[in-house]
Amino acid sequence: MAIKNRLGKLSSQFFERIIFPKLGTPRSSVINGPKMGGDTSAIRVDKSRLLVTTSDPLSYIPSIGPADSAFLSIHLLASDITTSGFLPQYGIFDFNLPMAMADRVFARYWIAFHSECKKLGISIVGGHTGRYLGEGDTIIGGGTLLSIGLRQNYLTSSMVRPNDDLILTKGAAIETTAVLTRSFPKMVRKTLGPAAFAAAWKYLRMVTTVKDSLTAVSVGRHDNGVTAMHDATEGGILSACAELAAASKVGVTIDINSIRVSEETQAVCKLFRLDPLWSLSEGSLLIAARPSTTETILKRLSERENISSVIGRFSNRFRGMRIVTHNNSIKRAKASRDRYWIAYSTAVRKGWS
Repeated sequence: MAIKNRLGKLSSQFFERIIFPKLGTPRSSVINGPKMGGDTSAIRVDKSRLLVTTSDPLSYIPSIGPADSAFLSIHLLASDITTSGFLPQYGIFDFNLPMAMADRVFARYWIAFHSECKKLGISIVGGHTGRYLGEGDTIIGGGTLLSIGLRQNYLTSSMVRPNDDLILTKGAAIETTAVLTRSFPKMVRKTLGPAAFAAAWKYLRMVTTVKDSLTAVSVGRHDNGVTAMHDATEGGILSACAELAAASKVGVTIDINSIRVSEETQAVCKLFRLDPLWSLSEGSLLIAARPSTTETILKRLSERENISSVIGRFSNRFRGMRIVTHNNSIKRAKASRDRYWIAYSTAVRKGWS
């Protein structure tokens, strides 16, 4: 198999066959462990409190610079943990820096990283930092966030209920638009033109769902509002919808006509030969909500200048994902491998800038 076809997350079949059956020592204190579509894990601390954790790679993308790379890295982590309804509190970070990364560049990265942690209320409590042979791509380490909170407030992707509405914030392919525009600005500007390029350039600071999650749960949780949340990463909006349904063992019907795809996102995805509905979309949050609270959640998100819409509904009458297409036909679909990394590496190989 060509290397380019192996980029990104491993297949769900590999996880189910190899990873998930072998998770070390079982402990009864693990309330929520690893699963497909899961953003967090939870460990019982005592009768009323949980320790919630998440982990993700840390990245440095030279073309977007150290400060914006730091923003992306910490917000990808924070976006995951806030899908639990908990604020991030503690962080542990391992940096395996490439030999070519100068101290002054990492210093700028770290200053920005610290600044974002401080804004988000994260105390950095440990980690490891060094420079090693064999490193050199955009991934420069990994991080873990932890938070302690009341068990009754905890949300996870397996808590969706039949007849819940499915709300999407912002739209499709948010991170795809942000990173490809910043990584290959000359080509994107030439293709999109000045106005659309300027709009796409602003997407980078949209690559976070921290405020989206906290705004949604401010309406209520469980019976009184949000039942589950999941941020759309690799595989895009539609893969995230399928993962959320699978985690909760329900079905979901998605109307793709209701998924917002901006003109600039459409243009960027066309340039890189990507389908925006199936492409990397960190910054987009899926919210399962009790129907009686949907309008209140949409209104509160709108008050925070967050364009959101109902794109589907969950059901116990079937399993998996059904899609209502542009011509109103219905077809079955499942989570798909994301072509984003192939598109990125192809652009690098072609010498795009």
